[in-house]
Amino acid sequence: MALNIPGGEFLTGSLDVISQSLTIPVLVILLIIVIISIITLGGIIAEYTSRRKVPVGTIRDLIYEINRADSVESLKNVISNANIPKSQKKVLAEIASSQELGNPSREALARKLFEFEEEKTMDNLQKTDIITRIGPTLGLMGTLIPMGPGLAALGAGDINTLASSLTVAFNTTIVGIGSGALCYVIGKIRSGWYDRYLSDLDALIDSVLDKTNN
Repeated sequence: MALNIPGGEFLTGSLDVISQSLTIPVLVILLIIVIISIITLGGIIAEYTSRRKVPVGTIRDLIYEINRADSVESLKNVISNANIPKSQKKVLAEIASSQELGNPSREALARKLFEFEEEKTMDNLQKTDIITRIGPTLGLMGTLIPMGPGLAALGAGDINTLASSLTVAFNTTIVGIGSGALCYVIGKIRSGWYDRYLSDLDALIDSVLDKTNN
């Protein structure tokens, strides 16, 4: 229909050039996404093997121990000997050592340190969230772009070109959806870990602040 209006042939030709010029970038980005997904899978496996799972009872007992500490040095020893991740120990020890600060400043420091830990977890989750969203989209683009030349080849009776176009279309679909699904699962698993980590850290920070503000 566009060919029957003034400039229609130019417009459709321009769109065809634009869509076909996206083929290589889409394929390259999909390949990068696959590599990142594989690296991320390896990363979560390594994180799982080195991750320290902290039971609720351990956090509860630690809060009681923090409350029983009778000096700053005693509080630091409690934190140092606690069975929690090193990153949490570092945050709690820094708050415990900030005795020269007033209560409002100490609370501001604690809030900033917590936000920094939160930002680190969000950065890790953001990578998988991006792939979860753009993977299937790029897969769909990689499916539709080759279909134009493929259908044109079918009309001309060129079965080989049609087969080649369909192969590219199916491969990009599989890669895009597969990468998105993998990163979705990884993101969900990590989200559960990080929510628990931040919840424990928040409770422990409140406990240390309560003790140092007294």
